[in-house]
Amino acid sequence: MEIAMTIILMMIIGALIGGFTNYLAIKMLFKPYNAVYLGKWKVPFTPGLIPKRRDEMADQMGKLVVNHLLTPESIKKKFINAQFQSDMTGLVQKELGNILQTEKSAEEILGAFGITDVQAKAEERINLLIEEKYEKIISEYRSRPLKEVLPQSLLDKVDEKIPAISSMILQKGIDYFSSIEGKMRIQRMADDFVRERSGVLSNMLQMFMGNINLADKIQPEIIKFLSNEGTSDLITTILKREWSKVLEMEAAVIEEQLEKEQVLGVLKNIAHRVINLEKLFNTPISDFMEPYRTFLIDELAPKSVQMLSDWLSEKTELVMERLRLAEIVREQVSNFSVERLEDMVFSIIKSELAMITNLGFLLGGIIGLFQGIVAILI
Repeated sequence: MEIAMTIILMMIIGALIGGFTNYLAIKMLFKPYNAVYLGKWKVPFTPGLIPKRRDEMADQMGKLVVNHLLTPESIKKKFINAQFQSDMTGLVQKELGNILQTEKSAEEILGAFGITDVQAKAEERINLLIEEKYEKIISEYRSRPLKEVLPQSLLDKVDEKIPAISSMILQKGIDYFSSIEGKMRIQRMADDFVRERSGVLSNMLQMFMGNINLADKIQPEIIKFLSNEGTSDLITTILKREWSKVLEMEAAVIEEQLEKEQVLGVLKNIAHRVINLEKLFNTPISDFMEPYRTFLIDELAPKSVQMLSDWLSEKTELVMERLRLAEIVREQVSNFSVERLEDMVFSIIKSELAMITNLGFLLGGIIGLFQGIVAILI
């Protein structure tokens, strides 16, 4: 009986020692969190293994992630993966569709980001751009004749249009003088002519003309003159001669005659009418983008995802280098709470740690059994 009690007691002691030792070893991985001092003497094995080696562990984890987990090759494969691109295309199409369906205007959307007075700022920017472009162009051509400034295609087109312009001018003149207003104008001019002549000449005109209306005589002659082919040739020749004189002028002279501010004002008005900023910024996105909705979602979105994936796959190494993932991981691990890390680790391998503790009890008990038998035999 005494022998059995000795063996059982040795087994219990061995089990307690083995289990407690394993339990203590597991706890010493994390605890204590900080070094413990007795006066100036530091207690051995404090802090725990993980807190003590946290900086080294952070550095090694950073290298592990960059060199073995998130490698450029693995990320490249992800970017060019067909399923990944399909998922990203679907996501982009969905989000783009939501944006294109919004009833908010561009001004409201920009206002949500703190960007105000967008229309005024856009107008100011356009005006500044026009002024810069105008000054850049005119400074280059200011000392050159206009014929060297204008494109040859425009010069040829103007030359072709001059006969048509002269015909149009003559036709407008014929239409005017054929009208009642034109006839009345001729009559007033004739009356003024007769009234301004001296007495003898005036009396002679009245004697020869009698009661005949001068306008009735003059109007057909004017129309006949304007309809004559020679008149058209004359007007065409005059227009070409004057146009040639204009082309020989330096651009600076034209600028001075037209006045720079007036030219800029005309250009700005044209630009604002064409762009129509008020409509652009106040129209709901859904209305403004409706004509382009199918193109943007069905064509542009997939192509954009494809281009972005190709670009990222080519620049993966550069992007990862600029991101400095190893430093990010090291900083995150270094700043990670040891208590939280302990809770996370124990929550994952809780059953395994309990099994290690129980294994310590079992091995300790077996060792106690053999110790008890050896002690009895000796």
